[in-house]
Amino acid sequence: MFPAKSPRPASFITRVGASITAVCLVTAGLAAPATAQELEPVWSGLDTRALEGVTLDKGQSGPVVPLDPSISLASAGEAHRSYYGTVDYNGAPALSSTAVFLPRGEAPAGGWPVVAWAHGTTGLGDQCAPSTLPRSERDSEYLNHMLDQGFAIVASDYAGLGTPGLMSYLGGEVAAHNIVDSVAAARDSGLPLSPTYAVVGQSQGAGAAMNAAARAGGLGAPYGLDYRGVVATGTPANIEAIFQWAAPDFPPIAIPRGLNVYSVYILTALRDAHPELDIDSFLTPEGIGLLDSAEVQCYNELQETVGDTQVARLLTRPLREIPNFYGILRDYMGTPDRGYDRPVFLGQGLLDIDVPAPFALSLAAQMALNAQPPELHVYPTEDHSSTVMASIPDSSRFLDRIMA
Repeated sequence: MFPAKSPRPASFITRVGASITAVCLVTAGLAAPATAQELEPVWSGLDTRALEGVTLDKGQSGPVVPLDPSISLASAGEAHRSYYGTVDYNGAPALSSTAVFLPRGEAPAGGWPVVAWAHGTTGLGDQCAPSTLPRSERDSEYLNHMLDQGFAIVASDYAGLGTPGLMSYLGGEVAAHNIVDSVAAARDSGLPLSPTYAVVGQSQGAGAAMNAAARAGGLGAPYGLDYRGVVATGTPANIEAIFQWAAPDFPPIAIPRGLNVYSVYILTALRDAHPELDIDSFLTPEGIGLLDSAEVQCYNELQETVGDTQVARLLTRPLREIPNFYGILRDYMGTPDRGYDRPVFLGQGLLDIDVPAPFALSLAAQMALNAQPPELHVYPTEDHSSTVMASIPDSSRFLDRIMA
């Protein structure tokens, strides 16, 4: 298991929790999920669900096949699907599937510079893997823009999503390995890719991207990668500060349904990562049923399953009764506030209710206190989804600068 991170002071937790609660009290609704999950997955002739017992070295590519044109990107000159060796939450060998998109035209000398795309929440079921589905209209426009700018895109599904095992939803450090290993594997496959890369992520992917950014130097060194920086929008930082207070007596706040869905995914992944905690013993029968559903349902389906259920109804006793529960949460899903040796771009919409603004803004403040201030861009009229597109002028300039 990866080493634990230092807990935050209680006063900081209280301030963040109060701010987040205030945001939740005055908001409602939810932005559309990142992927069209109602569609049947397209495996492009490579069904990565059937790889039980297959192992690859970390950063080693498996077979590469053409990505089915129905799930490609309009600006891609080539699109491929593959799988590669990486690790799971416990550091054991694992596999992740991936999609790689190349710009049109001839690759420059040394190969195309790479954007490692870290996707947002799609679900935990294998049929939710982004490399098997059409990208959403938003993500397609965003990724097409990067291809048009001359960046290849390496898009990991994360270990356990479309491959054996269960994805560690919001598991920060394992996602960091998955992302860096995906870039190494794409180059190992023989595609014309430069060792120069940046990480770009949204929502769940922003948390993954930030964790990768804080560790990229060390993780990429064995592969000779040249990491340049990170773009993160809607970063779910510090959410463990309030999640630790989940209990049957949690105030009956009208939290948006999306936040309840995310909470169910978090508990499901935590149950898988830490069986010793016996999470089921803290759950009502309804709670156990919802976590079982979350293991196999994509976002849209789970949203319907959760309905108006609040987190308090899932629990029979407070999760904080687990010894060092906050430390366990920090270890599992914390976003680093230090350790960055390359530029960081944080984009945050003030109308975001999926990941309310206090989360990312508190991270920016922490980083500044640690003498690592990010390039922070706040979009007052944008929500969780629209911030992605609104950030393009700023993030494009940022990427052009760091990738030069």
